[in-house]
Amino acid sequence: MRIVTFVHEGVTRLGALSSTMGGEKVFDLNLLDSDLPFDVMDFLEAGEEARERAERALASASPAQGFDLAAVTIGAPVPRPGKILCVGQNYLEHAAESDAGASPHPIIFAKFANAVIGPGEPIVVPPDTEAPDYEGELAVVIGKRARRVPESKALDYVAGYVPFNDVSARDWQQRTSQWLMGKTFDTFAPMGPALVTTDEVPDVQDLTVRTVIGDEVLQEANTSLMIFPVAYLISYITQVVTLEPGDVIATGTPAGIGAARKPPRWLRHGDVVRIEIDKVGVLENPVIVER
Repeated sequence: MRIVTFVHEGVTRLGALSSTMGGEKVFDLNLLDSDLPFDVMDFLEAGEEARERAERALASASPAQGFDLAAVTIGAPVPRPGKILCVGQNYLEHAAESDAGASPHPIIFAKFANAVIGPGEPIVVPPDTEAPDYEGELAVVIGKRARRVPESKALDYVAGYVPFNDVSARDWQQRTSQWLMGKTFDTFAPMGPALVTTDEVPDVQDLTVRTVIGDEVLQEANTSLMIFPVAYLISYITQVVTLEPGDVIATGTPAGIGAARKPPRWLRHGDVVRIEIDKVGVLENPVIVER
C-alpha cells in the first residue's frame, strides 16, 4: 500500500495512492472506513490493525471513489516527523569522493521538521548559501516504538519507505565540524510522494537509487552497496535514541553529489530534481533560487 497525506478542498486527509483502470487515483481512507485515523501519525501509532483495515477498505473500493491526481495536492507523507535522522557517507564511493574512507561507525546527523516539503513543492535556496547541493536517498519511516532493537528484528519496526532528498548547503555544512546548519534550511528535506509499506518492498537492500536533473543522471547506485544496511542503522540508532512511529531515517546518498564534480554542479534556478527509487517511487521538486 502507498500511504499519502493529501489536501482536497482545503482539508488535509489521509489517503492511499492506487492504480485503477482510469489511471492513478487517491483514495480518502476515512471515506472508505470512518473508523480509521484521520492523521498519518495516528495511523502509524495504530499499528498493524489500522494497516490491515486500510488494505481491506482499499481493496473493496471502486475507482469512482478515488480522486484524480489533478483534484488533490499530495504533500509529504509524514508532514511533521518527530525526528529526522540522517546518515552520512554510507556508500563507499560517496565517502571516497568526499575525501574519506569507510567510517567504522555510522555518521548520524539531524534535520528538523521545518525542512520537510512534499512532491512538487519548490526547494527554495536563500541568498545565504552559494553551494546548494542534492542528495537522493532512500528514507525509512518507523512504524512502532523502537528501543535497543537487535539487528535481526530491526526491520519489524519499519512502517515503510519513501524517496528523500537531503538537500545540503555545502558552504554552511563546512563551516564547522557539525553539519546541522548546512542541512536543515527551510525546504531542504523533500520527501514523498508516498510511504510505501514494507510488504511492497521484498528486499530493501536491493533497490536502485537514482538522482536526475533534466536529462542527466547524476547519481545511481544500489542499496546493496550501503556500508551500513538499514537493519544495522536502526539497531545502532536505537541503542541511544528511542524511535517513535513517524520518525524518519534517511539512509545516505550514493556518489555523484554536486560538490564532488569539477566544476561543482550546484542546484540552479529552474532545475527540477528527480529522485527515483525502484518499487518506492519518484520524487520531483523544482528549484527556486532567491536573489
